Order: sequence, then structure tokens, then C-alpha cells
Amino acid sequence: MGKPPNLYAFQSTDELAPSLRAYVLDAQNTAIDRHNVFRVGLSGGSLPKVLAKALLEQTNGDGKVHFDKWEIFFADERAVPLDHEDSNYRLVKEEIVDKIPAGQGKPTVYPIDVKYLDDVQEMADQYEQTLVSVFAARDSVKLPMFDLLLLGCGPDGHTCSLFPGSPLLREVDAWVLPISDSPKPPPKRITLSLPVASHGIKIGFVATGGGKKDIMKQIFDTEEGRQLPCGLINTFAQDRVSWFVDYPAIEGVSFPARRGSL
Repeated sequence: MGKPPNLYAFQSTDELAPSLRAYVLDAQNTAIDRHNVFRVGLSGGSLPKVLAKALLEQTNGDGKVHFDKWEIFFADERAVPLDHEDSNYRLVKEEIVDKIPAGQGKPTVYPIDVKYLDDVQEMADQYEQTLVSVFAARDSVKLPMFDLLLLGCGPDGHTCSLFPGSPLLREVDAWVLPISDSPKPPPKRITLSLPVASHGIKIGFVATGGGKKDIMKQIFDTEEGRQLPCGLINTFAQDRVSWFVDYPAIEGVSFPARRGSL
């Protein structure tokens, strides 16, 4: 047995933000030292807002965010125009990129190719080609290794656009997968595959609010929960996974949480 994931719990999102910042900056600095670039995969949902609080509010700690070294990819994306309200690109742009103060540099962001909105298989293939061009030739690495993946957890235990019981969870070769019948709208999406989502050097989940407590209890305390997408990433990536949660999200969870800070 490897080491279990880390579960860090905080009184509120405000208290969570400085520790999330420290975690992200540690990953950033290690990556820049290693290869002078910081490759990040981001989910949508409530995550960009929490991340913006951590990174852009000066009260949340020391250390410099070197945005000019960041390369941002999407752990999943909806097959919608980039200015659509369901677009994760739009969310990250509005919550983070557009709010970066002048002089801090801007990240390189890799959106989907909107030419393929009507063909999610082609869109997934094109996004995979983008990853291949950035990370390495397809034949030289089995999987791309992000310096950091920052993911969310749905109330059903889904993450990225990997949903419970989906046959996509069994995919072992593809890096990016198409979805045309997502149980949550919009139906057409692309997502990183489970092997890629489990392969980050660091993998951070952010889950806040009392609406998450039932699924968190399942994921951390039950055998069935370990088969949910979030639970599978916990199992595969072990202590490379760190969860940042508030107290309401883990009410009733037996798995030991470290309360207060990293």
C-alpha cells in the first residue's frame, strides 16, 4: 500500500486560500527550477474563483506568481464558443487571466479549437495533438505529466468530465476523450482521460460547502466511493493528491484531516 492522499481542512474558503497559494507556488517554483515553465491543468466550476482569491489577493501570502511562465490547459472543456457562459476558458479568463495586475506577465492559455464544435471526437483529437506538441512526441512519453492539476469534485463524485460508471473510465491509451452525452449539461465536452488526470506531479482538489459532505464521506470512507472518479484518482495517485476543503465539506468524514494549514 502507498501513502494515502492528503486532506487539508479549513474553517472557510478565506482561510483555505493562503494554503492553496502556498501549494500552487511550491509546484510553480519546483517546475520553473526543473524546466523553466509551469504546466497546469485546470477544471472549471467554482475552482477558478477560489484560485483567483488565492493567487490575486495580496493578503494571501508571500511568494511571487510568475504568470509569464505558466502554461494553462483545460482538464475538461465544453464544446461551446469561447465566450459562452458554459466555457471553462471564459471562466478562467474572466476570473484569473483578465485580473492579473499589469507587470505580472500573462500565462499562455491553450483553448479548444472552436472549428470542431460539431465534432467532439475531432475536438478531442486536436486537443490531444496540442498536448503532444507541448509535452513531447507521442511515442516518447506514454502520458503527459502536468506539473500541477487543479480539479473539482462534483456532488456525484465526478471530476474533469469523467462521470461515475462511464465507460471512459476504462480508457487507457487516449490522453483526451470526447463526450457527447454528458449527464450534466452541456452534453458535448472533452476531458482528460483518467490515466492523464492521475499522472500529475501534484494533483490538488478543491471542494467546499456542506453540499459536498455526503460525497466526501463516500469517497474517503467507503469502498464504493473509491470506485468513483475522484476516488480512483486518490487510489492511483496516492500522496501526490492533496484535497483543500472547508469544514462543512467534511462534516461526518472519518478519514483523518489536517486542520488549519499545510
